[in-house]
Amino acid sequence: MDLIFEFAPYGEPFDPRPATIVLDVGMRMVPGVIDHHHPDAEPECTASLIAKYPGLVIDHLGPFRGAPPESGQSPLRIITHRLPDFDALASIFLTLKLLEKGAFDFSMSKIARYTRLVDSASLPEKIDLSATPYSILRALFSGARKEEAEINQMRVDEGLKFMHFLYSKAEEGYEIEENRTLFSGIDRYQRAMRKVENDYFHYLNDLQRAEKIVLDLPLTDRSGSRRVDGLIVLNPTSFLLKEWTRRERDHSSLGQGFSLLVTSFGGYRYILGVDPARGVNLRGLGGLLNQREGQKREAAARAFTRPWYEGNCPFFNYRIIDSPQDGTILSLEDVVDCLMTFSRKLIPGG
Repeated sequence: MDLIFEFAPYGEPFDPRPATIVLDVGMRMVPGVIDHHHPDAEPECTASLIAKYPGLVIDHLGPFRGAPPESGQSPLRIITHRLPDFDALASIFLTLKLLEKGAFDFSMSKIARYTRLVDSASLPEKIDLSATPYSILRALFSGARKEEAEINQMRVDEGLKFMHFLYSKAEEGYEIEENRTLFSGIDRYQRAMRKVENDYFHYLNDLQRAEKIVLDLPLTDRSGSRRVDGLIVLNPTSFLLKEWTRRERDHSSLGQGFSLLVTSFGGYRYILGVDPARGVNLRGLGGLLNQREGQKREAAARAFTRPWYEGNCPFFNYRIIDSPQDGTILSLEDVVDCLMTFSRKLIPGG
């Protein structure tokens, strides 16, 4: 079938439209719009939501089901977020495969389950990063020097080709979560594996110039807090920085890896994230950042229409915070000050 791809800002709301499917963006979960980034969503990623509720696709796109190329069917419009990631690409692939086959099969379910691991940042620490699909796809995407519109389309083209490859290997009985032999003999994937291995040295360079902190963060499943190691990195060069930092034992003071990662990109975007395995989150920090953002924007006469994203959906459970869509007016010092103020409030008498 003919496909038209569109790429929306993160957090953009959508209503269902005819001949259109909205994936991993849209702020709803209804037939035609499947997104998990909102408080009313289930604790699933978009790909695993499609696996759990295939009717969200089939009921909305029934006319496209099994339509042959020569049927004269109107094009299918697929909308996802800008710079589509593993979950967005897996969701597109599973949607198209579901329309082709009419139901989920075992290999599609394998991809959905693996995507849930990836999107929740829950890949096992012992996994060989150079032999897992997530890292290989990240390697294929890294270093692109094009306009964003070209990068978006490149990611879709490359990502769907990669998902088709994973599906065919799953159909042959291969495990896909970690399998070095899966990619052997394929030059582009072997180069990507070497790129992942080399990325560790970029991580070491990032670590050398990073700022290390120790702070308290709230427990996720009960009251109280836990002391964790944190790392602040400006303009990281490692594309797998999050994965390497969580495995770090030698350079984290508590010997349990860096459970909090703060990254700064060009001084206008900051991302803060915590390791789900540590059982802590950042609930409440977004409010402090939004309060300070509002104060500084008011002083600068700059509109404040898109707040900081707080990870306030069941799947992320306040484990990730991201800057406003139009960039932040806060400095790194502002962000770190809010973070440390948030931490001190968790300590009795702090």
